[in-house]
Amino acid sequence: MTDSANPILRGLHYAFYDWTREMPKQRRVLVWTGILIQGYAIYAGFSRSLIWPLIWPTGPSLLASVWLLYVLGGTVINAMLTWELKRKTQLESDQIAARQIQQTLQPGYIEQFPGYQVETFYQPFRDVGGDYFDVIDLPGDRTLFALADVSGKGMPAALLSANIQALVRTIANVSPDPLTLARQISAHLNRYTPSDRYATAVFLILSHQSGELTYVNAGHNPPLLSAGDSVISLAATGLPLGLMRGSEYASGSTALPEGGSLLLFTDGLTDGISGDDPEGRLRSVMLGRPAEIMPRLKALLQPRLNQDDVTILLVRRLGRHP
Repeated sequence: MTDSANPILRGLHYAFYDWTREMPKQRRVLVWTGILIQGYAIYAGFSRSLIWPLIWPTGPSLLASVWLLYVLGGTVINAMLTWELKRKTQLESDQIAARQIQQTLQPGYIEQFPGYQVETFYQPFRDVGGDYFDVIDLPGDRTLFALADVSGKGMPAALLSANIQALVRTIANVSPDPLTLARQISAHLNRYTPSDRYATAVFLILSHQSGELTYVNAGHNPPLLSAGDSVISLAATGLPLGLMRGSEYASGSTALPEGGSLLLFTDGLTDGISGDDPEGRLRSVMLGRPAEIMPRLKALLQPRLNQDDVTILLVRRLGRHP
């Protein structure tokens, strides 16, 4: 069913939606049989004909026959509705369980490290979402930041997101390198997922002492880095993960200066900002006071435009004037 931010349009979609379309073919046939039986019962009550042009007798026989036909059709419809309600209730229960599991996969608490402040914001469009982010401590005073946006929405996207989370943590324990992460995860998705499933992603390692950043951007929205009075974009260095076999990736490097901020986000953020230049508005926010960046980013989101998961990962390097 089409989702709409406008309650009037959503109500019209619900009013004219053929809810039997989601049922198996046999049960759908039974539902429409029940509807036709009830319709014919009403027709017979007014026309007094069972199978035109045969005419029913008047009086109690007609009323009893019409009532029995109507109840028969209603019984069939009610049985199918009860089955559909049971199925939807089970699906809802499964979604609640999936949401609880996904919440445990996302870092609930970010442990801060000296000289930096990390802030996150995650808002799934449905009960479960296809966005994934992670913050992983590495040896040598380094931190890995991972952000991915899986194609699609709902349960299929959430399953692939969980798969990527497991891959990131497994590979990071052996070879914590953005280039290795991108290459191995892309190869895995190409081999074990359907061809229409892929993910954009950013893998970035921050060295605490120097502020040096090493990153791979796999077709994702370019992260924004503010340094003084300018904002630079960390452009894509390869295709989305799992989009094409044999995809090549390159790594980039830059530095996060004292007082600077790094913004990683999914396209749900830019899609939820009104106006013709949402990225321009993000850049303006990044040039403001660092302590106000996250509140101002949240304020940009318009609920009526929200049609996707929203994830924000903000890394601030503290300076003399945080």
